[in-house]
Amino acid sequence: MKPTSLFSLLIVLSASVNVAQGQSAKPTEIRVHLSRAEAALRANDTATAEHEFQVALSLDPHNAEANTNLGIMALSRGDYQSACAKFRTALAVQPSLTKTEALLGICGRRTKDPQAAGHLEHAFGKLEDPRLRTQVGMELVGIYYAEGDPERAVSVTQKLVELNPENPDILYAAQRLYNELADATLNKLAIVAPNSARMQQVIAERLINAGDMPSAIDHYKKALQLDPRLQGVRYELAQAILETARFDASHQADAIAMAEQAEQVEGKSANLECLLARIALLQDDDAKAGDLYRQALTLDPENAEAQVGMARVLMSQNKPAEARKYLLMAVKSDPMDTVAHYRLAMADRKLGLHEEAQKEADLSREIKTTRDNIERLYIQMHKQTRQHSEEQDIKEESSN
Repeated sequence: MKPTSLFSLLIVLSASVNVAQGQSAKPTEIRVHLSRAEAALRANDTATAEHEFQVALSLDPHNAEANTNLGIMALSRGDYQSACAKFRTALAVQPSLTKTEALLGICGRRTKDPQAAGHLEHAFGKLEDPRLRTQVGMELVGIYYAEGDPERAVSVTQKLVELNPENPDILYAAQRLYNELADATLNKLAIVAPNSARMQQVIAERLINAGDMPSAIDHYKKALQLDPRLQGVRYELAQAILETARFDASHQADAIAMAEQAEQVEGKSANLECLLARIALLQDDDAKAGDLYRQALTLDPENAEAQVGMARVLMSQNKPAEARKYLLMAVKSDPMDTVAHYRLAMADRKLGLHEEAQKEADLSREIKTTRDNIERLYIQMHKQTRQHSEEQDIKEESSN
């Protein structure tokens, strides 16, 4: 935590800690010194503020407000031992000071206090200040990560992402944890069940992410051979088959057959109905596609693909007003859906809503540009990783 943020926190705490401190011989005099300290803080005069807090403390060594603020000042200087002592004194007087306990946990982690995690955990659930709650959460993530407990770290990280959805440090921590947890789980699966149907499914999913659809299809089929009742595989296989040759009638028939098998084994789902609707659109059967999208929306009213698909059918029937209702729902369900924004722009233009149409068209382009940049970055990262791996293989072969 930077000193500037600490000093602003001093002012916040000076108000929140101003509560009954117990019996004191000179309460009026103490209050005068605390008020002077608060005024000095607002004037950015920390030296005077610290002096006034010290005077207040000389009159009442257990004053929670003075101890907490002096603890924060010690923390800002990196004097963690002194800070911890001040925070503990304040909490002994008033255990309900959540911010003080949070700061004790932060200090405690610096001094390797085994009770630090407990203080941070207790404070995290009660803190309302988003900035301090974020720092406490990050401290907890660091503790759990160091202890080799990624599940607990992920639980806290998810809360931090909700609190700070655009914070790059938190997003970085989240993606690192998710990747490590996924890799650890995959490694465990490879050890305990290397020849299982689920292992084949995971391999297929990895191959799809790498863009190797034919190999993915082979592994999906192996998964079904090993476990014909495996949940979710038939839908993924149908998708993969359709993507390999979208305009090949024989592949469309294979995809339909696999989707129908999935419905027989697993029951109907919005995703399956949408897949069948996509095939119907490829076959220029808008009426059938519309029926399938309606069924999907009955099963899952917030399914963004079904909402966009229903709008597409309605636009083909020259019903832009009805289509717009579904598209507004779609961009709410998935604000990053470029197709939804683009089609909403088309519907708005058709309805004469030119300003709204321009806004949606601009949004669609911005999102597409962002996604294209991310895709290029991933491709570059993949190339670098593969090149590094090949170089390592060459070095190992040379050394052998």
